[in-house]
Amino acid sequence: MKALRSGTAVARGQAGCVSPAPRPVPMSSQAMIPSTSSPAARAPARSGRRALAVSAKLADGSRRMQSEEVRRAKEVAQAALAKDSPADWVDRYGSEPRKGADILVQALEREGVDSVFAYPGGASMEIHQALTRSDRITNVLCRHEQGEIFAAEGYAKAAGRVGVCIATSGPGATNLVTGLADAMMDSIPLVAITGQVPRRMIGTDAFQETPIVEVTRAITKHNYLVLDIKDLPRVIKEAFYLARTGRPGPVLVDVPKDIQQQLAVPDWEAPMSITGYISRLPPPVEESQVLPVLRALQGAAKPVIYYGGGCLDAQAELREFAARTGIPLASTFMGLGVVPSTDPNHLQMLGMHGTVFANYAVDQADLLVALGVRFDDRVTGKLDAFAARARIVHIDIDAAEISKNKTAHVPVCGDVKQALSHLNRLLAAEPLPADKWAGWRAELAAKRAEFPMRYPQRDDAIVPQHAIQVLGEETQGEAIITTGVGQHQMWAAQWYPYKETRRWISSGGLGSMGFGLPAALGAAVAFDGKNGRPKKTVVDIDGDGSFLMNVQELATIFIEKLDVKVMLLNNQHLGMVVQWEDRFYKANRAHTYLGKRESEWHATQDEEDIYPNFVNMAQAFGVPSRRVIVKEQLRGAIRTMLDTPGPYLLEVMVPHIEHVLPMIPGGASFKDIITEGDGTVKY
Repeated sequence: MKALRSGTAVARGQAGCVSPAPRPVPMSSQAMIPSTSSPAARAPARSGRRALAVSAKLADGSRRMQSEEVRRAKEVAQAALAKDSPADWVDRYGSEPRKGADILVQALEREGVDSVFAYPGGASMEIHQALTRSDRITNVLCRHEQGEIFAAEGYAKAAGRVGVCIATSGPGATNLVTGLADAMMDSIPLVAITGQVPRRMIGTDAFQETPIVEVTRAITKHNYLVLDIKDLPRVIKEAFYLARTGRPGPVLVDVPKDIQQQLAVPDWEAPMSITGYISRLPPPVEESQVLPVLRALQGAAKPVIYYGGGCLDAQAELREFAARTGIPLASTFMGLGVVPSTDPNHLQMLGMHGTVFANYAVDQADLLVALGVRFDDRVTGKLDAFAARARIVHIDIDAAEISKNKTAHVPVCGDVKQALSHLNRLLAAEPLPADKWAGWRAELAAKRAEFPMRYPQRDDAIVPQHAIQVLGEETQGEAIITTGVGQHQMWAAQWYPYKETRRWISSGGLGSMGFGLPAALGAAVAFDGKNGRPKKTVVDIDGDGSFLMNVQELATIFIEKLDVKVMLLNNQHLGMVVQWEDRFYKANRAHTYLGKRESEWHATQDEEDIYPNFVNMAQAFGVPSRRVIVKEQLRGAIRTMLDTPGPYLLEVMVPHIEHVLPMIPGGASFKDIITEGDGTVKY
């Protein structure tokens, strides 16, 4: 069993962490999951449906585990399993046999799933038939499997719950691969279920057979091939537990068609058999572990808080910590919204396209408090030069991330939420002087005044930064924003005023173009105002290149009547690549222009030369749409988009010469930061 991430580095020096297991030697598909559980694992729980009997079988097959570890494993597992399981669930089949596909769907119901994103095919038809027999789960029929897994990611990111997608075997399963890699890199809890050819045909190159377990082993937290129908309830239970615990991630479950068709009576109390994984989870953070953090704070002259996506569920604790200390904060791309952009101590985003003052702060800091981050290359640039003057406190739930890229002088392996709770209690008992870092904050305020965030003010065109700023004003920062990947993504990170967590949904680590529209529909499903769910506005800020990659999902948002708004910033180019061409390749265009070759709109200003016609395209899908070119019409057009019930596409024509600034070139350091220029300048 691959219970931990493949290929992760061994963590050194953490309190309460166990080094990850080495990546297992690949096995054949049929060896991935045993056909029967061990006798100990099959023993029924003694009390109640939610009670859990945890087997003492280790990942290496031995049975050596200290009683304290078993006790903690039970407590952790029971707490996790109790979170989402609906108390009113009743087995509609009673003690009668039912198909494996029905067992699978019922197992999803027991995990509290109410929405799935699934596209049918020959090897998954039985699952879809079973879904029609469920009165708890609604399927959202996306028009492409990549669209459905991005939608499941959008759902998971927005709702903070496990997203679920289902695909058939062969090409259906392989179409999920990009989404699995995306969820792995961004730590998104996801369960992907695939149909597979019947067991007797596995390994025969049967029609639409793909060994998806082997294909996805390096890009999933864990995966299963189910070879015994008795294992289905346990496997689904484990899949959800693995997806949402520790550092979240995607889990794949491959179910052969004959398993789906076989009749059985499920044992809902079948215990999980992942005690080895559970024993490796970091124990609860102890107060003694964070005392060195407090002492480091007390001795620091120029501290900075550097926080990321690992803090999404620690919003209140981080805000309290920032208020108690007065330490300036800088967010990663993934952490936007944890602290409101209006906080006077917030330095905004750091890294390649972060603010000058955020990057300056990290460069000058003598203490860097890193919370739920992984020191990604787009943040650090040249590693040796990043925070070179600082001692580093690193708090993270994943042992493999601590000291992986930058040595942590004060490492704490555990839940950031727990660690911050302890720190806040310690700070309440030992308050820091209110003016302790007043001089440091004044220095950063001066740097902010010297290098404010700004963009060109033009009356003859709509610059993309202005369009996003107006959207922020019209939505008052309350919308859920999704994006594709490119310049528009970075501008959306820089210029929309995020106030809360889970309002910013974008592909970070993998940078998957085509993410924005399907992610928006997933977020809209999570907040559609139905069945007791709250209602929230969802806007996909997209670019023309990225949008085209999953444009078919316009059909989904129309048919499902989802309240998804698309603000399409159309510059007729692959803007981010064009920016790099301008800066580093003497503006030589190497297949980055997407419009008509014979007549470029930016040159002719003739609307007939805008290609493709996204307004007509949206209308062909039944989605109301409009194009805006004149700056004076922008605010009214955005207001119309927001006020129109259901889906809407607003195409905003923008110049292709704009550059995302500031910019630290890849592999460079703060001293190389670029703050001026666009595509009209020769470099």
